Order: sequence, then structure tokens, then C-alpha cells
Amino acid sequence: MLETDVLVVGAGPVGLTTSIALSQHGVRHVVVERHPGTSVAPQARGINARTMEMYRQMGVEDDIRAAGMPSRFGGMILWAESLAGKEINRLAPNRRSATGQAISPVTNCGCSQDVLEPVLRRHAEALAPSCIKFNTELCDLREEGGRVTGVLKGPTSDVTNAFRARYVIAADGTRSFVRDALGIGRTGEKDIYDSVNVHFRADLRPWVEDRPASLYLIEQPELRATFLTVNGADRWGFLVHSLSAYDFTKQNLTPERCIELVRRAVGVQDLAVEILGINFWNCSAMVADSFRSGNVFLVGDAAHETTPSGGFGMNLGVQDAQNLAWKIAAVLRGEAAPSLLDSYEAERRPHALEVVHATLLNMQSFDRTKRQAEARLPRKEFLNERGLIFGAQYQSGAVVPDGSEPPAVSDPVTEYLPSGYPGCRAPHVWIEENGERRSTIDLFGRGFVLLAAAGGAAWRSAARQHGLPPIDIRVLGDDIVDVDQSWMTTYGVGEGGAVLVRPDGYIGWRAASMPANPERALADAFGQIFDRALLQRAV
Repeated sequence: MLETDVLVVGAGPVGLTTSIALSQHGVRHVVVERHPGTSVAPQARGINARTMEMYRQMGVEDDIRAAGMPSRFGGMILWAESLAGKEINRLAPNRRSATGQAISPVTNCGCSQDVLEPVLRRHAEALAPSCIKFNTELCDLREEGGRVTGVLKGPTSDVTNAFRARYVIAADGTRSFVRDALGIGRTGEKDIYDSVNVHFRADLRPWVEDRPASLYLIEQPELRATFLTVNGADRWGFLVHSLSAYDFTKQNLTPERCIELVRRAVGVQDLAVEILGINFWNCSAMVADSFRSGNVFLVGDAAHETTPSGGFGMNLGVQDAQNLAWKIAAVLRGEAAPSLLDSYEAERRPHALEVVHATLLNMQSFDRTKRQAEARLPRKEFLNERGLIFGAQYQSGAVVPDGSEPPAVSDPVTEYLPSGYPGCRAPHVWIEENGERRSTIDLFGRGFVLLAAAGGAAWRSAARQHGLPPIDIRVLGDDIVDVDQSWMTTYGVGEGGAVLVRPDGYIGWRAASMPANPERALADAFGQIFDRALLQRAV
């Protein structure tokens, strides 16, 4: 029998990121994947800046950027009648504007899934050798005595293995076996339109080199399609939209027909094209009715399915993993009560509902569901979703309210106001440490961090008191220098104040000034985040 603390089902980007996060938090785990290896199709490509912050903290950012498409292709999307024909419109995403880049020390990245997954796999296996088992499918699970048990099937049906785990994390995609086995339903709009992704090889540099873009949307009376940049040279995705509206079917979209459509969209009838793969799919906007059943958790597409308009799907999923991993680790170490795990759904599901709805509105502004005679440009929020990317405000038992008002914006989709309000992402501020210019973002991601304002030296002994988990403490003026003199204002604290940043980079607690008893204040904060009153009663 296979015994482990956590069984992760699925080794796509979300499952592999979950593995890295669990390893970095010291959690013993196994990942099972029914396919023989990582993805061979580009599929998801866009990694937004918040996710790249997370990968930076995990130590994976540089390898992802090295493997991804050239960064110059990330600055624009373009509409045209064909690549060689009339250009219709250009749009520079506001996410990459100077204002957007001031929010974070990192930018977004284009890295197709077939390139990203091997990078994540290398890091996952370096941290936990032999933890990933390909050609292994979950075929049964149940909860028994506070454990999850079930059966794993090998590459042939006669090879099975029982397993027992404290927790199961389902990262097994939109058609999740785990979600269905648990009887968890979904709410939203299903099968809105049908599409096909064609992965092909052709040298398109003559038509893209002087106008690099991440997307080239082709608008013709008989064809609506998008070229998806993979390497910006000879490997591309080709997404054909609304198949039924244009009388395309799985039967008539043969490799030969796909070559014909690629040539038509390029505008060059003798272009050399090699088809590498064809994948049919339906667009949906769905959210699971629950992200948890007992000791089984849904993450990624198993929990929420976005439309592709805005590129949020993979990002939402890997951030689920970051939110959940440290909580499971705290419970397994006995630091927190199991009720801490209730905060996963309380924090992630409301955000997922917001994101899925926004991508649905993006898609509807393109009007993908019917045949069109002319181009439809998207709504103004499309690729301008700073608020959705950075502005999640968690409300749960793992966040301690401080009685202040949350940051107010007129449009939570497009606007983001950096804030130290409990439940918000700990904002980026430039600091200097040991003579090196860094971001506050670089301090987070592995454990709890206590950032104290000038005059906050008393927090050192508070952070070292018996009974608290390890805390990395930085005091302004002593350990770090506030380069632009903006940290106290941004984080909303005065002299002697402090904020406690959780391992996922979100603020769990804030003291605007030095309390009369900092030891008690910090102990009480952890008592609430970890629900230690319940933990003590259980003991």
C-alpha cells in the first residue's frame, strides 16, 4: 500500500506547482498522473505578474522565463484580416503599462504549457525525487477514519495499488474524476461555444517580426481564428472559434483542412505548414459548488473553469496551490487546528467566482457564440484587470480584522490600490538590505514574515516567544532601508507598528502602532489564524 501525507491527483501546471509548494513547506506527498508524461500541446500560455511573483518566491521564475516566448511578444495583441493582409486594430495591455509595472517587481510571462510543465517537473523532482508517478490513474477513493483511501491503476487495468493519505488535492482538470466521485456539482454556463486548438509548425517571422504580439486575431467572414504565439518563430497555436456557427465539425477539420485554414489566415496559399496536434474543446464558465469535501480539496480547473478571454485559468489554479499548501503543512505539524483548512474555500471560492464572471464578460464582448460579418473588439476591461490580478481581499478565520476600512476602488476589476489591510496581498515596496536593492515581495513565500516599522525593535522578542512557528522578522531602519520612504504609508502603519505576512504573501494581521504588550498581541494573532483555542480543546 502507498502511504503518504498528501496525494496530489494530476501533474499539470497546478499539480506540479502544488508539489513544489508542499515540498518547500516540508510536506511528504505523491503526485499521480494518468498520462505517460507532461503535456505535448501548448494549451495555456499566459502567466500573469501575480503568478510570476509566486514563482519568483519559489525560485522558479528565471527558468520559466528562459523557456518561454521572447518577452517582446507580450506587449501587444493585434487584429487583422490576415497576417499578410489588412491590419484592423492593436491593443497594448494596460497590465504592462508603467503604472502596472509599478505594482510589482516582475512582469507577466508567456510560456506555453508543453514548455512550462517540464520546467515545473524538474523543480518538483529536485525537491522530492520520485514523487511523481506518471501512467498512474486514481480510480477509487473514500474517507475512512480521518484518512482518504482508494485505489490507483497502472498503465494496464490489472495493475492496481491501494493508497492511504491524510489529504487528497485534486488537480485533475475540468472533467475531474475526484469532483464527480465526491458528488460536487458546478454552477455557471457550460459549453458556451465550441473551438479547436491546432498546434502547428510554420515560419511566420516575415509577418510578425516587426509587430510582435502574443495574440493575432484573424477576422474574416468565413473564419474567426487566433494565432497564439508559442516561440514567435516557427511554432504556433491556431485557435478556431465558434466551430458550429461556421459549419466546422470534428469530421471535416482534418489535418489537411487545418493546413488550408492556417494558410488562409496567414494570407499565403503556398505556406509550408506541419500539423503537430489538433485538440477540440468547449468553452465554459463554471465554479464548483464546494472546493472541499472532508479531507479532499479541489484546485485549478477541477474547482473553476474560466473562459480563455483574459488568460486567468492556469493562474487562478496555481494560486490555489499556494494558498492551500502552507495551511496543510501547519495542520500536519500540529501548529494549527484542522479548521484552518476551512479558510481555503472561504478565501479562494469568492475570488474564483469574480474571475470566472469577468472572463465570461470578456468572452461575451467578443460575441463568440454566433457567426459575424465583421470584427468585434473586446470590452475596455479586457487585459486591464489589475484589480483581479492583485486585488483579492480574503475574509476568513485565517485573517485577523483590525477594525479599519478596506481599500476602496470604483472598479475592482481594473483598479488596484496597494494596501496593508489584513487579507490583501502584501504590497511591493522597494527596500535595501545589506546594500542590495530588493522588493518586499522577495521577503515572502516560504514562511511567516513580520515587518515592523521604525521603533519596532520590541517585536523581535515577541516573534521569538515560545509556542509560535518560525517567524522571519525585519525592522525598518535596522534590517532594511525603505528606499522611497513609502513603506509605512503603503502598509498603513505608524511608528512601532507591524504587519504579519502569511506564507502565501497575504497579510494575516496588522498592528498600526506598538501595542502595550507586543508578545500578547502577536500570540493572539496566531491564536486566531491557527484557531488554537479549538486545537487546545481537541488536545
